[in-house]
Amino acid sequence: MRSSAREGGGTPVSALAAHARAFGETFGGRGAPRLFFSPGRVNLMGAHLDYNGGPVMPTAIDRGTFLAVRSRPGGLVRLASTLDGMAAEHDLSSLPESRSGRWHDYPLGVVRELAALARARGAADRTSGVEVLYGGNLAVGAGLSSSASICVGTAVALDALWGLELSRAELVDAALRAERGFVGVQCGIMDPFAVGFAREGQLLWLDCKDVSLSWLPFDTAGHAIAVADTLVRRALAQGAFNERVRQCREAFDALRPHVPGAVCLRDVPLEALEAHRAELDPTIARRAEHVVHEVARTFAARDALIAGDSATFGAQMSRAHASLRELFEVSVPELDHLVESAIACEGVLGSRLTGAGFGGCAVVLLERGAEVELIERLTRGYEARFGRRPRVEVYGGDPGPREVGPG
Repeated sequence: MRSSAREGGGTPVSALAAHARAFGETFGGRGAPRLFFSPGRVNLMGAHLDYNGGPVMPTAIDRGTFLAVRSRPGGLVRLASTLDGMAAEHDLSSLPESRSGRWHDYPLGVVRELAALARARGAADRTSGVEVLYGGNLAVGAGLSSSASICVGTAVALDALWGLELSRAELVDAALRAERGFVGVQCGIMDPFAVGFAREGQLLWLDCKDVSLSWLPFDTAGHAIAVADTLVRRALAQGAFNERVRQCREAFDALRPHVPGAVCLRDVPLEALEAHRAELDPTIARRAEHVVHEVARTFAARDALIAGDSATFGAQMSRAHASLRELFEVSVPELDHLVESAIACEGVLGSRLTGAGFGGCAVVLLERGAEVELIERLTRGYEARFGRRPRVEVYGGDPGPREVGPG
């Protein structure tokens, strides 16, 4: 389904037109491309719970990935980005089996997945060569899920271009398999689900244990979501993230014998953790403690949201950050400074790092009318301490990946 370029509020027509022109400059003029938009996301509650089977509460934002896409004769796939002058070229008949370590591993993994789905369904004749130019207005490496934005957006665009008519769930699964299998990031299900199943003005409630989802209303008239970017890019985050996944798995393996019926760390109650803490390495115990308490915080935050108690919801966000700093150890001084400064600002209800951590962004829940003071205070204080200005923006919601028009 196509939509106007202003649906979601963050994709001006001029930016899309510029992206279409850049496509012509990159690939030449054999016809106008089709244009797609895929949002990023922020996660308000459920930090590092998705790969532990817990609940999460993300929402899509009106910044994301632009994709200009055009079919080409033969089977050549050409992928390029406005942020990187290096293009990748591969034939559909001989796609690489291993990653290169460059950005285009993400969309290339999706190409592999959709081509395989087409073959499995007897629709290989629908696939063809393709040219894709990526760009957009979402900061890369900031914890706003640029990778899921790229992967889900690629799946949606290729499905439309090749006429495969896959369900949204199949496209999200393909994006997840690409990131886990081809790129090698042992991520949970939250990011592609948050992007692929977005609804504007609502938070997604995703239970990562049984993959059930629902949507919760978010009062956009009375509240806003701001994101403050530390500008610390997470160059080493992938290895540290995979280490946290391994540590949580180790904690569950040690505690599972003491919790009959448990299938993931989310199932371990605090009583079991405390009774058997001595059996765990202290670091592993801290990781498990974060998960156990974060599950409880996230359910409490959902109850508060449903009851219209935004103050309690925000307090749970701030408690989550303290746990991420002390127990999960994924924060950095820049994130801590932004969170503490935000919480001290009048009208702010809560704040925490968003994404995996190790840099990136802090998300802030605040009352409408407090935006200007928040931005000024965060900018002034951060620049005084770290010598650079953070990027602080108030984001709107987004309805999810979609075609936004021809180039």
